[in-house]
Amino acid sequence: MGSKENNQGLVRPANFQGPRLLGGSKFVKEIGHNHRAALSNITNFKREASGNDVAGDKKLSNLGHRPITRRFAAQMVQQCPKESEEVIVTTLVPNPSGVRDCDQEIKKLNSSTVNPSGLVDCEIIDVEDSEDEDSDAVPMYVKHTEAMLDEIDRMEEDEESEDPIMDIDTSCVKDQLSVVEYIDDIYAHYRKTENQSCVSPRYMAQQPDINEKMRAILIDWLIEVHYKFELMEETLFLTINLIDRFLERQVVVRKKLQLVGVTAMLLACKYEEVSVPIVEDFVLISDKAYTRKDVLDMEKSMVNKLQFNFSVPTPYVFMRRFLKAAQSDKKLELLSFFLIELCLVEHEMLKFPPSLLAAAAIYTAQCSLSRFKQWSKTSEWYTNYSEDELQECSRLMVTFHQKAETGRLTGVHRKYSTWKFGYAAKAEPAEFLLNP
Repeated sequence: MGSKENNQGLVRPANFQGPRLLGGSKFVKEIGHNHRAALSNITNFKREASGNDVAGDKKLSNLGHRPITRRFAAQMVQQCPKESEEVIVTTLVPNPSGVRDCDQEIKKLNSSTVNPSGLVDCEIIDVEDSEDEDSDAVPMYVKHTEAMLDEIDRMEEDEESEDPIMDIDTSCVKDQLSVVEYIDDIYAHYRKTENQSCVSPRYMAQQPDINEKMRAILIDWLIEVHYKFELMEETLFLTINLIDRFLERQVVVRKKLQLVGVTAMLLACKYEEVSVPIVEDFVLISDKAYTRKDVLDMEKSMVNKLQFNFSVPTPYVFMRRFLKAAQSDKKLELLSFFLIELCLVEHEMLKFPPSLLAAAAIYTAQCSLSRFKQWSKTSEWYTNYSEDELQECSRLMVTFHQKAETGRLTGVHRKYSTWKFGYAAKAEPAEFLLNP
């Protein structure tokens, strides 16, 4: 068996791009500086056979195929001093016929001076010690090999330091409800249609009898109603979307604003919930300010004005996907939802599309928990938002977080200050994000 030093499989070209998981740092370690193998067949050893040199052949065959180093030369002299003068050093470059041309090397050896010990007086280059000598004395094959190995080291270090983009759907291939085959197309459609479900942040200018503060009071109250009824999370986000879209299209008087809110929640429950609250539940929660007929009439007016279009991408659908990309735990998930529910109350956040709100909420929550800016390549890939694009929205979220407990509307803060929601409201705001 040939030694590893002449094994061609241990040397790779400088642009080798093998799979990361199959090689990695372990591959570099095997061919590192401490155990580097030179290019294959750098030096081959041959001798002219003769009838009296059978024993010498056996001795040379036991030495294996190794480059001539000082230590190896000493070993050859000790084992077979007579045969060592007949060693022929072959070149790396083959002739056109494909056979190595050793005539020049033989002539050089024959014309060289033989010292008294019988050895050919030729210069032996020790690859291991060549780094200590002058660079001009280092053979070209050593330089080339060193350059290739250094390039491999550099490429592996770059790959390890780079934040890899993960495939977040690999673990869900066997889950039919995850629809891995279509999930990218689904979210591409959400991104394409989300602007159609958004409203103008200035639509309140068209309402003569209500304003942004009244809207904030209504939504803060609905968040508490949603919590009391123990409804699904997506129901809340769809409720707020229905309210804003209806108010953009229909003028509403002040005394009917709460009716719009409870009716929107009733419609969202019919669309999202399995067990839907009855109309009387909403009449009772509004302190019987409206009758059953009032709720049903408003329901009819809303579905006609919205043209029965309830299939809209709310921030919730993006939150679920982006949290998966962020590899979130329960703590990050609850804090992210706390921040985005604070945004539901604020009228000025209507200027941001749902996907941006979701991405910014997760980014802000990560910064709050880790106490430093954190946004992975995987999150950037699946959200289509860079860290810079999230800064404006994220800073607003931090200000809402700061005043969540002391402001006039504290429904969201009370909700997320409970054990059920992991006391997420108690987290420290990421105030360092406010610094430019």
